[in-house]
Amino acid sequence: MKIIIVGATGILGKKVSDAFAQKHEVIRVGHTRGDVQVDITNETSIKAMFEKVGSFDALISTSGSGPFAILKEMTGDQFKTGLLDKLLGQINLVLIGQHYINKGGSFSLTSGILADHPIAAGIALSTINGGLNSFVFAASAELENGVRINAISPNVVEDSPSYFDAFPGEIPVTMDKVVKAFEKSVLGIITGQVIKVY
Repeated sequence: MKIIIVGATGILGKKVSDAFAQKHEVIRVGHTRGDVQVDITNETSIKAMFEKVGSFDALISTSGSGPFAILKEMTGDQFKTGLLDKLLGQINLVLIGQHYINKGGSFSLTSGILADHPIAAGIALSTINGGLNSFVFAASAELENGVRINAISPNVVEDSPSYFDAFPGEIPVTMDKVVKAFEKSVLGIITGQVIKVY
């Protein structure tokens, strides 16, 4: 399979890329590094990426960020940065990518635990992750040619200890478990699902 991995140079993306590269052709996409570069907040940049890569069998996105701020200090502009990045950025990978993906292909996006278990200062990411989950559910009913779509929703991962204190009471998950969730999405048959890794 020819698999595009957006966010391949990040902590999670690198692990996912290395796992899939053992048996598949992986195109590693980063913001400033990788085989191809893309700015997921820019539709022109996304289109240029797909034009360069050409047709593909699967796209995995481990990309996107959002602001951490408590509710009384959050501004609309701060909130908007996350909406344009992690939410709309990943959605645009699908909206544009559907015109390049091969029949029977798949999209695997990354949401996260904050959709279900909010934390202090995580309101923007809770909203973004919930939006991604809803998008996947709705888009799965309209994608054509047997194309599937799922969201992987992990807890905080063991390889990101700097975030542990922000997730009180949560047990960090192994990167291997998160990789297996992406394998389930890409290599399996499910669609419209939120694959939770808690």
